[in-house]
Amino acid sequence: MLASVVTVAFDGVDARRVDVQVQQLSGDQGFFNIVGLPDKAVAESRERVRGAFAGIGLAMPPKRIIANLAPADLPKEGSHFDLPIALALLASMGVIAPDALSDWAALGELGLDGRIAPVGGTLPAAVAAAAMGLGLICPEANGPEAAWAGEVSVLAPRSLIGVINHFKGVQVLRAPEPGPVKAAAGGPDLREVKGQESAKRALEVAAAGGHNLLFVGPPGSGKSMMAQRLPGLLPPLTPQELLETSMVWSVAGLIERGGLTRDRPFRSPHHSASMAALTGGGHRAKPGEASLAHNGVLFLDELPEYSPQALDSLRQPLETGEIVVARANAHVRYPARFQLIAAMNPCRCGVGGPGKGACGKAPRCQRDYQNRISGPLFDRIDLTVETPPVTAADMALPPPAEGTAEAAARVAVARQAQADRAREHGLDPDQGINARASGDTLDTIGALDAPGRALLMRAAEAGGLTARGWTRTLRLARTIADLEGSTPVLRRHIAEALVYRRTTVGPQEVGAAPVAAGTTPTW
Repeated sequence: MLASVVTVAFDGVDARRVDVQVQQLSGDQGFFNIVGLPDKAVAESRERVRGAFAGIGLAMPPKRIIANLAPADLPKEGSHFDLPIALALLASMGVIAPDALSDWAALGELGLDGRIAPVGGTLPAAVAAAAMGLGLICPEANGPEAAWAGEVSVLAPRSLIGVINHFKGVQVLRAPEPGPVKAAAGGPDLREVKGQESAKRALEVAAAGGHNLLFVGPPGSGKSMMAQRLPGLLPPLTPQELLETSMVWSVAGLIERGGLTRDRPFRSPHHSASMAALTGGGHRAKPGEASLAHNGVLFLDELPEYSPQALDSLRQPLETGEIVVARANAHVRYPARFQLIAAMNPCRCGVGGPGKGACGKAPRCQRDYQNRISGPLFDRIDLTVETPPVTAADMALPPPAEGTAEAAARVAVARQAQADRAREHGLDPDQGINARASGDTLDTIGALDAPGRALLMRAAEAGGLTARGWTRTLRLARTIADLEGSTPVLRRHIAEALVYRRTTVGPQEVGAAPVAAGTTPTW
């Protein structure tokens, strides 16, 4: 007898339909084979299914059993095929009516005692099941996660015997409730940072427009301290962003008991991280740190200490917002639209430059150290800010009057202005954030006054801007104007943006330092 159950195979965060077909044939007793490009974990399912059947007191049929995973040319990876194989086998044995499973998809790992263990990817599987007009059978621990998919029926049994009893009418499984929305973590306050007013201003500008930012300064100047306070300035995830981010985390198996959070991700991998760790990969092409930071922040401390190959692997996702992991038999795509925040010392010795405690090997040490970072990656960083050592006088001052709450309020107003402008002009919501706006969009959403355009042209003609740098400078200036509440982009906004991009036109053109947060620059 042939029985079939629907499950899914993961292609990045997308779940593709797989039909698990089980048939009993006459022949070698005890023969159990799984076909359809299974990996090692899937091939071992037959032993876990045997053990689970024995654990609940069921004997395997004395026939030859073939489990086919269709389509056969799609690679199958992971232990979540255990449950659908077991259910299809139960249906072929007549333990469960075959038509009872026709409206359900299933995934889950079986233990040798018949319990169903949690697996990753339940949320995208539930979304895919809803798109196919099916319900989802998943482990009990994954039930609250699957319930977030919305209009989909979910069964979350604790064990294989619970599924059997439910379909026999002996026991009724209740639909799980969606997991909790975790409260904001309440991170560290920007008020704790003394001094570094220019760097705080740059951090606020980066938060307001979603721009990439690099802090350069000696050890102990507060680079990491300020980067860790960026999440408190960012607005919470929108419902669409929450779903996108949660699906990546679900595939990575990082959602616990279905609990979601509207806090934006903040990932800070160690500088020893490999290219696969940053961008994804490995035997099963899992999402990397860049994808786990989707719609959030990727913080790279000690930037030059990362391998050049790992850093250059981020150049494409910084432009496209996605990562493609290439394999011989497939290409796996993961979303990776993140905000890059980085920190580095001016040289390997830490201090660099002239002055007290200066590096004795300068400027060669400084040049060699910074050359570990490629020019194209530098070109994708919108703001580069120096953080000088904090003096004893700064440390003796009382805490600043403004902290995270005040800066976050200004960021929220700027972000709302960007969203309103996108709706007003009928733009793609994805380009509502200034850091993602195209050149045509920038021409549409705000006029650049003549003095500002003349200054930008002089900067480009002086060789200080690439074509990418031109667009990124306009994006940055648009954000500075939004923080000021200005509709047009003025010359002073362009001037401040050029300072952040470390672009000089002449000592009289652009030379002033960025201003403190909450004040208006004068140029």
